Amino acid sequence: MSSGLALTAPLLTSTPSRAAGSRLTNTAHLDFLRDSVTPPAQVGHTTYRPATALGVLWTYAEPGADGTYRRIGGGPYDPATGTYGQGAFNSDDIARAAIVYLRHWKQTGSSRSRTAAYELLRGLTYFQTTTSGNVVLWMQPDGTFNASPEPVELPDPSDSGPSYWLARAVWALGEGYAVFKKADPGFAAFLKRRLDLAIGALDRQVLSRYGSWLTVDGRRTPAWLIVDGADATAEAVLGLAAYVSSGGGPAARRALRQFGEGIAALSEGSTREWPFGAVLPWGLSRSDWHAWASQMPAALARAGQVLGDDRLVRPAVTDSAVFTPWLLTSGGPDNGRLPAAIDRNQIAYGVDSRIQSLLAVAGATGRTGFRTLAGIVAAWYFGANAAGAPAYDPATGRTVDGIAPDGTVNRNAGAESTIHGLLSMLVLDAHPDVAALARQGSIVDRVGSTTVEAESAVLAGGATVVTPPSAWTGESQFSEGRYARLPAGATARFTLPAATQPRLVLPVADLRPGSAAVTRWTSAGRGLGSVRHGRIGAQGASPAPGALLPVTLDGELPAGATDLLATATGGEAVVDAVLLEPLVSRYVIGGRGHTTALLRSAARRPETVGVPIPGAGVAVVETYDASGVLRSRVSTSGSGATVRALVLPGGFTVIRR
Repeated sequence: MSSGLALTAPLLTSTPSRAAGSRLTNTAHLDFLRDSVTPPAQVGHTTYRPATALGVLWTYAEPGADGTYRRIGGGPYDPATGTYGQGAFNSDDIARAAIVYLRHWKQTGSSRSRTAAYELLRGLTYFQTTTSGNVVLWMQPDGTFNASPEPVELPDPSDSGPSYWLARAVWALGEGYAVFKKADPGFAAFLKRRLDLAIGALDRQVLSRYGSWLTVDGRRTPAWLIVDGADATAEAVLGLAAYVSSGGGPAARRALRQFGEGIAALSEGSTREWPFGAVLPWGLSRSDWHAWASQMPAALARAGQVLGDDRLVRPAVTDSAVFTPWLLTSGGPDNGRLPAAIDRNQIAYGVDSRIQSLLAVAGATGRTGFRTLAGIVAAWYFGANAAGAPAYDPATGRTVDGIAPDGTVNRNAGAESTIHGLLSMLVLDAHPDVAALARQGSIVDRVGSTTVEAESAVLAGGATVVTPPSAWTGESQFSEGRYARLPAGATARFTLPAATQPRLVLPVADLRPGSAAVTRWTSAGRGLGSVRHGRIGAQGASPAPGALLPVTLDGELPAGATDLLATATGGEAVVDAVLLEPLVSRYVIGGRGHTTALLRSAARRPETVGVPIPGAGVAVVETYDASGVLRSRVSTSGSGATVRALVLPGGFTVIRR
């Protein structure tokens, strides 16, 4: 569940202190969040060996003044009834915690983790409604379900249709079956029955629409994604891939292929155009990307491997080689690019999703540059973040609930953050080279995307700043909650921060079908291009008319230019902001006597640039193309601070010293 803060709860405290040893992975805090419950009889719910208590997991944990943590549920606590507005335990987190223990058991042979995985999977399957195959989300401390919590979750009741928690149950059951198949055939057979029940629910409720397409602002979007999301669907695909690779039947294989095709269809953009090759998470918006649950590349890589289908892997490669370097140089795995960087909070779920995806694509392709990118992303846990402080503590196994863009750290350590922090630590323990890079936990430099708000421009000719009742449009969000309205003849003159290199200019415009508005963009009298505000297709299934989208101008802003003028003609235009993208952006991290720089190119031709790289000794420069293929590797010796490096069009380059 979301790593929000619950309000009040009974005090249950602990200070996990089990030594982590040489490994980063330490399950002590997750162990602390675990509990057991014996629920009353509830129609449609049973599990394996139902007479014994079930494994569950507390949703949140917050620190007290003395540094100890207490376990709490979601929503206001009612001491009279001993219940929460949502509940104490939820199937989302139970499913993902089971995956942590499954992977830890598989990786280390830990009997404690085997037992924990077994008990949590028993608890998870109790949440599944046997008549439908769907899954209830919330449970109270006494084991009773709260199928309609406050605030309301959709679907409501929570087991009345497909959901994120059904997708995550499929993920856990698939991995559980694969691991228990030989270790405990009886339990594995039970997991298989429950997984087949869940797949049957997805067949009826989602895949019955396979081959049908929606229109979303002129784009064809698959109608057969779980809750219209490639994000939710991807997590189900991870479980289906594990299941199929371990002998799952034809229905599972068919579901794996069909869901994989749906996720792949949401790949969009290019090196110079939004969303820069990303696989978008939500099928009903062309403007929305978020780091949390962004395991779409991982799912496509695994599905492509299991099915032997390279067509599924290709969009995952583009996401990894083109989009992820842009993401890192433009600020990192934010909670919301909508399409400007609206929510710059960063959480472990988003960081881990990127790491898992990069390593999965590296495994599917054998391209080692993706492993390097995974290490750069993982440095967030060790201080390469807005706070400049570790987000994970190997001594306790705690991961903070989030880091705000101003450096504020949310010291709560709830289930979701703990889970995804541990999933990241497991892969770092399994890949020491990636872990060594991740331990460079300091941001040295970042030169990337800049956002200039339209309301900061000097407006003339009747142009006005508008503050809508809600910044959220239904499928995107106005940056800073405001925008500029430019009637025909109006102008907006921007003063831009200076730069030493040319930049792409991407006005974020509200595009509406039928609009006659055109904005013409110039700098110091030089034309850069136009935005046709009616250049968008029919609304279709999109929740809002039109689309708030960055539009790349044909011309590049010259180095040193600080003047930008927009002139509206033909009708009323709405401009939210302007994104400025350097032709070569960079992100530099350092620590433990080493420095690593990532360069990303939006140029049309190869560029050789000088990059300040602190330190002495040999610098290794690896140049990759837009598919993540290594094209050159050179070493330069000496102690000079500047290293010259080649960056290919649409590709990325890594410099290590």
